Order: sequence, then C-alpha cells, then structure tokens
Amino acid sequence: MSLLKTEPPYADYIRDRIRTVPDWPQAGVQFRDITPLLQDKKTFRVLVDIFVHRYMDLDLDIVAGVDARGFILGAVVAYELNLGFVPVRKKGKLPFLTVAEEYELEYGSATVEIHTDACKRGDRVLLIDDLVATGGTMVAAAKLLNRLGATIVEAAAIVDLPELGGSKIVREQGITLFTVCDYAGH
Repeated sequence: MSLLKTEPPYADYIRDRIRTVPDWPQAGVQFRDITPLLQDKKTFRVLVDIFVHRYMDLDLDIVAGVDARGFILGAVVAYELNLGFVPVRKKGKLPFLTVAEEYELEYGSATVEIHTDACKRGDRVLLIDDLVATGGTMVAAAKLLNRLGATIVEAAAIVDLPELGGSKIVREQGITLFTVCDYAGH
C-alpha cells in the first residue's frame, strides 16, 4: 500500500466506535450511526480535535453545518475555532428570507436552504456534514454558499461511503473534501 493511501492513525479509532445498524432505514442499507462517537466524552473530544487541528491555521470566516448531524460537529468546531456557525437546513425550517437548492435523491428530490444573510461575499467557509454518501446534500449546500458569494475552502465529514460515489461527485465539483474514515459498502 502506498503511503499516500494510508489512513491516519485516528481513522481506525473513530471507525471502531461507529455503530453499524443493518437494514435501517430500509432493507439492504448498513446505517453508519455516529451517536456512539458523541456519547463517549473521550471519543467526542478526539473527533472534535481532529477537525480543530486540521483547520486551526486556515484563514476561515465561518463554519456551515448540514442538517441535522452536521450541526452537532459543525457548531462545536466553529466554537473551538472562534468562528460563527451557519445552519444549512431542510426546506421550510428557517424563519427568515432564504435561498434554496434542490438536489436529486435515489427516489425523488430534496431541498436545502440557508438564510440570505448567512454569509458575506468573500467569506471563506468550512462546510461540515456527518457522512458523504451520494454527495447530493454536500454539493447542494456548497452551491447555496457559493450563490451568496462565499468560497468553500474545504468540505469535511466524519464518514465517506466511497462505493456510493458521493466523494467523487463532490471533488468533481471542484470542492476539496476531507473525511476521517471510510466504509466499504453502504
């Protein structure tokens, strides 16, 4: 194995603490449940520190987190980096003026929104979600932020499911992507 392909030492530590729930929410799906990472104080600290150390020396203006599990990590990382936090929400959840981006799902479509004043033109944004599967949500969130004039410095997630092709799609959109660990299958 090439050194460039070797995962960092913390990848196994985090991966070993993610619970796999078979056949949820439907038959054939192996759901990657991050709640054990959040429940254990040491593991949660390690997880947050991975992201904080990666981004502490970058010139960032804001952290955006994707509904809903991206809020958990994104808000904590924003706090630790002394940055503001922007929620990227599912349609109809924000009370002020919004911009929206629709994206395709396996069966149908979904929409995410942000407030029109969520960021300023030229803001440098770290975009965080819990997991990259098909990449649709991450790409839609990035498009929203770009539409407001922000630059996505990097997108980040705890888990990548590379066989579903999402990380490839995110990168094909010109978005740099960091994930802590990956899982074969879905």
